[in-house]
Amino acid sequence: VAKDEAQAVQWYRKAAEGGNGTAMLNLGHMYSSGRGVTKDKAQAVQWNRKAAELGHAGAMVRLGDLYAAGQGVPKDEAQAVQWYRKAADAGNATAMFNLGHMYSSGRGVTKDEAQAVQWYHKAAEAGEADAMAHLGWRYDNGHGVPKDEAQAVQWYRKASELGNADAMFMLGLDYVIRDAVPKDDAQAFQWVRKAAQLGNNLAMDYLGTMYEKGLGVAKDVSQAL
Repeated sequence: VAKDEAQAVQWYRKAAEGGNGTAMLNLGHMYSSGRGVTKDKAQAVQWNRKAAELGHAGAMVRLGDLYAAGQGVPKDEAQAVQWYRKAADAGNATAMFNLGHMYSSGRGVTKDEAQAVQWYHKAAEAGEADAMAHLGWRYDNGHGVPKDEAQAVQWYRKASELGNADAMFMLGLDYVIRDAVPKDDAQAFQWVRKAAQLGNNLAMDYLGTMYEKGLGVAKDVSQAL
């Protein structure tokens, strides 16, 4: 069928008016972005709130995001935390990850690195790749946790296997510079190239260095340029 965002809005509205929480969330997205309907942040908040109040965890996260950014509502980071917590309690991994950030930065709650790490771990264990990559960084740098390169590599690898480009780049570097894995330039090249192909700028730059120096790949200055 031909793409028709106005038709999409009509059907989302019918389903939303029938009590479908996912349709309410979708309708909120359409109002937020102005797709198929006049952009209206207040309407976006209204539909997200309706879905959240029905128990839709994704809508709770979105409502938290709106409060955190002050979009369609006065900025209120404490309200954002409340909605993230409700979604996290319902098992939403993105909400757990967001709570980690709120505790780490002291936004909407008292800054508490121990709580932040706890929420990052919960998010990672629930399958959130960004949380896995972030835990890798924390263990790499000893930020809020004891420095542990083996743990860092473990989390980078898990995130990489789920397609996280930042983790792929860090895992590639680990094969070059870390003691926690055997030095392996070929493995490093594979992970750095995957990260670069996904658009990671640091990986693109380092991939040029690898081609220039022949690290894990035949030296090729023309590829480095």
